[in-house]
Amino acid sequence: MTAEFTVGDRVRLVALPPYFKTADPMPMLRPADTLSVGAEGVIQSRRPGGYWGIKFAKGSFLVDSQFLELSPALADQSAGADDGFVKEGD
Repeated sequence: MTAEFTVGDRVRLVALPPYFKTADPMPMLRPADTLSVGAEGVIQSRRPGGYWGIKFAKGSFLVDSQFLELSPALADQSAGADDGFVKEGD
């Protein structure tokens, strides 16, 4: 679960931390039930100490990499050779 991520990767929660810390200029702590296991978000930034700034539907939070994995949808896209472009004449 300590995979290397890059900014822009789509990730999902595989476990809940004891609490969430918002990624605001003045961070606040939020309870663990703010997000659920399986919630998906996009990595916005890398933070010291193994933390990532991630934008979820419910807001931006700092999450330790041990609670994250690459989203299966992203893994499927990188495994396939589909670049998202439609070829004309097919």
